[in-house]
Amino acid sequence: MINRRSLLRTGGVIAATGALASAAPAGAAAAAEPDPALPTRNPLVEQRADPFITPPTDGMYYLTGSVPEYDRVVIRGASTLDGLASARERTIWRRPSSGRMGGYIWAPELHRIDGRWYVYFAAGDKDDPFRIRTYVLESPNADPREGGWVLRGQMVTAWDTFTLDATTFEHRGKRYFLWAQSEPGIATNSNLYIAEMASPFALRTAPVRIATPTLSWETQGFKVNEGAAVLVRNGRVFVTFSASATDSRYCMGLLTADENANLLDARSWTKSPNPVFTTNVQTSQYGPGHNSFTTVGSTDVLVYHSRDYRDINGDPLFDPNRHTRVQQLHWNTDGTPSFGVPVGKGGPIVRLSPLDAPGLFVRHYDYRLRVDGNVRELADTQFRFVPGLLGAGTVSLQSVNYPDRYVRVDSSSIRIDPFEDSDAYGRAASFVRISGLGDSSAVSLRVGTDTYLAHDTGRFVVSKPDNDQQARRRATFRLG
Repeated sequence: MINRRSLLRTGGVIAATGALASAAPAGAAAAAEPDPALPTRNPLVEQRADPFITPPTDGMYYLTGSVPEYDRVVIRGASTLDGLASARERTIWRRPSSGRMGGYIWAPELHRIDGRWYVYFAAGDKDDPFRIRTYVLESPNADPREGGWVLRGQMVTAWDTFTLDATTFEHRGKRYFLWAQSEPGIATNSNLYIAEMASPFALRTAPVRIATPTLSWETQGFKVNEGAAVLVRNGRVFVTFSASATDSRYCMGLLTADENANLLDARSWTKSPNPVFTTNVQTSQYGPGHNSFTTVGSTDVLVYHSRDYRDINGDPLFDPNRHTRVQQLHWNTDGTPSFGVPVGKGGPIVRLSPLDAPGLFVRHYDYRLRVDGNVRELADTQFRFVPGLLGAGTVSLQSVNYPDRYVRVDSSSIRIDPFEDSDAYGRAASFVRISGLGDSSAVSLRVGTDTYLAHDTGRFVVSKPDNDQQARRRATFRLG
């Protein structure tokens, strides 16, 4: 049995993905949960940096990424994202023992274009491993894990300089190439460029520089913009990218263009002034970045790597423990992406929306709980159900961005407070989860014998709804 002392030993985090089911009291109806196809294991795959997961293709997801040895291109596939964790990995290409491409092999991406598979990857030379250029492999097979891959050569750009992290996407009938490169005459390690493609092997147009590392968060250790990923949603083209050194300072930024704009005009792109995804000490996730995107049904999924620790011995590039992780990508009411924080270990993540105010969410602010709309601090609205601190038949609500804190009722307010190994804390932070009083597909959380957590015009309170239908709706929450 999981008790308070075992919680304390694990830092307050329950790692078991089945914790929610085991904590539900007998006979309680299950409420709608976040999509079960979205994994909660963290990491998804160990020691696979720069992860790229394809959109579902013919019922399959495929994963590739950098291996710690930097010597080969690997692909694994599964019918679910969670299945990628244990899927057999195939090596589709190894670097030669000498000459060109015999050095470091970095950041492969796998793309399906016109019925064929292509891998774009960065490679150095045997005698100069940091002479990094971008190359492309091609396969006619339906399954990219099969053999038959052919090297089609180098992707030639305007300059024969350090080039890496290429991606490709189609928009409005045109295919684009987007990559990072060191441009002569600019004192940066890499900038971001875009061009239209003539074929999967060649560019049609001259490169256009759309981002240069100039802001403080882009220039820590190195002046870097790299690892671009594209998502077209809500009338806009969003490009995430990674910046700074590959240690705990590594982070993600965002470029935005209108979907009707000329993407080959640098003026079409706007860089957000602050990073959108960064190291989070509370969740013990360091240096998140080099992301990609996939989907589970209609849910957008953020794929990225990060480490579980901050301090690194030696060059961070050769620390092997950048692990592949996935989590749901949310959206703000203005149509922009909401990344939250790298969530760390634990079970399914939920957001509680009052039945009587479906556009609002329970969130914490200054450690006090309330109900708000348009919450841009996504992680303030995210919680995990874990086995109750009070014992069998109860649940507790753990904060995602402060995993050492749990929802706790005291005499004056409802708060997220640091865990205490005491019976008094356990009683105040444990609830009985039942089918929703106002809708059986939702949930209600009972406090004591006949009182419940409830919404009251923006406040999060304890109430006694009895048989009042409006009060019962206010004490009911949908999970999302």
